[in-house]
Amino acid sequence: MCKSKLFRLLALLVATSLMLAACGAGGTPATEPAAGGEGPKVTSSGFECPEPSPRLEVTSTELNLFVWTEYFPQDMLDCFELVYGIQLNRDEYSSNEEMYAKLSAGGTAYDLAQPSDYIIGLMIRQGLLQELDHAQLPNLKNFDEGWMNQDFDPGNKYSIPYLAGMDAIVVNTDAVENVPQSWADLWKPEYAGRMIALDDSRVLIGATLLTLGYDVNTTDPAQLDEAKARLAELVPNIKVFDSDSPKTALIAGDVDLGITWTFEALAAQQENPAIQFIYPTEGAIIWQDNWVMLKDASHTDAAYAWLNYINQGDVFWLTLVDYTYINPNKAALEYAKANHSDVYNAYFDSPITNPPPEAVANGHGIEDVGEATPLYDAIWVEVKGQ
Repeated sequence: MCKSKLFRLLALLVATSLMLAACGAGGTPATEPAAGGEGPKVTSSGFECPEPSPRLEVTSTELNLFVWTEYFPQDMLDCFELVYGIQLNRDEYSSNEEMYAKLSAGGTAYDLAQPSDYIIGLMIRQGLLQELDHAQLPNLKNFDEGWMNQDFDPGNKYSIPYLAGMDAIVVNTDAVENVPQSWADLWKPEYAGRMIALDDSRVLIGATLLTLGYDVNTTDPAQLDEAKARLAELVPNIKVFDSDSPKTALIAGDVDLGITWTFEALAAQQENPAIQFIYPTEGAIIWQDNWVMLKDASHTDAAYAWLNYINQGDVFWLTLVDYTYINPNKAALEYAKANHSDVYNAYFDSPITNPPPEAVANGHGIEDVGEATPLYDAIWVEVKGQ
């Protein structure tokens, strides 16, 4: 994300937050009867499923998703199956690189995937995606414009938002005397063997580049070589690399600090209030996960039905309960404020899910680095293997 995009995003985030804080918004209750005069569809948890608005014509009986781990409210999944009678099949991954490697190797039968910003540009260039038909996505109107039309996909020709967040420093303030305030602080010898780190090459290399005063998306071989040596010095401080559930080691007390993202930090803090999320002085990493439709998707009608249904405000608000990231769906926020104020207030009042404007303005987006990608891959393999 370029700097102008960050400032535009900042302005829209502030404007949206002020608008939602100042006034309530209407929402339809999630108890309307299903089509055909039947009663409401109810999940095993007792949640009454909203009807699709609008309901799309679908002949497919299944939908194949390739998605991140720990990322979906169960009621969202169950409701889609109930209201459309479509079977959801899910495979999961824990890194963009794992996802890309599997899809680029071919032989998959997935319809939709969930790559992050920087990998989308690569997938477009490699011809792995098909363009989206916006005429079949009426609920695109529900998104905050600050998360649309990004540099990695101008005009959202190939992708639409799911959730977003920031990668920053997490620390148990009861266990760490000198709380780090910058990425550079993490290199201190006192943190040896005490850190958790995301198993994410672009985040770790990006944070390292920032400590050297370089751009997180540099393609300069000399700068990347310097970053490799610098990152190798951090490895003794890292006890475990984990992108599946980094909160687990924090909550258990196996590590005292490290690098993680929005939801994992919040979940850890809910278990232990001493765990804090620190936006580093060099700037946090801002990221965005989007939906894409794969080139050979065979259930496109079900894919459009899914994308429209989950992005209804009365459905997508469920993410505020179970997977609280930065939420780009303004309709979901409006619905939560009007109908579930406790959920909305918890989101709005947390500096983790509703980051301070200065943290957003100071953030850095990861971008596709094109022909320099093998340099980043080589750094990661060498450093992790030392």
